[in-house]
Amino acid sequence: MSFTDPDTTENTRPTAFRCVLCGLSVPAPGPDGPQRGHCPSCLSSRHVHDQVGSGASDCEGRMTPISVVVPRDHRWRLVHRCVRCDELSESAVADDDNPLVLMRIAVRPLAEPPFPLELLGEV
Repeated sequence: MSFTDPDTTENTRPTAFRCVLCGLSVPAPGPDGPQRGHCPSCLSSRHVHDQVGSGASDCEGRMTPISVVVPRDHRWRLVHRCVRCDELSESAVADDDNPLVLMRIAVRPLAEPPFPLELLGEV
């Protein structure tokens, strides 16, 4: 999740959070039901879960969206990297996520290939 100052209920699950990057106040439950893991506007998150130990993380660094993956179920997932510790995580794309930011992330490998485009003409 990308919360900095969560509003919580009795069961201590946040009902809303403020994005660590853009400052948007976001309801924690997503439009499709489950707990939201990132901001729907800028798609940033906060490092609160340890992917290796499956528990809470002490890092709390900002998680930057770096890629989109599409598993066999054909539902897009965002890949985030922590700017503090470089740990990777992924979260499901929600119905209300910013489609322009999603597409910008998805086409980044085509727009910035790891080789000179002139090499394609020689193939």
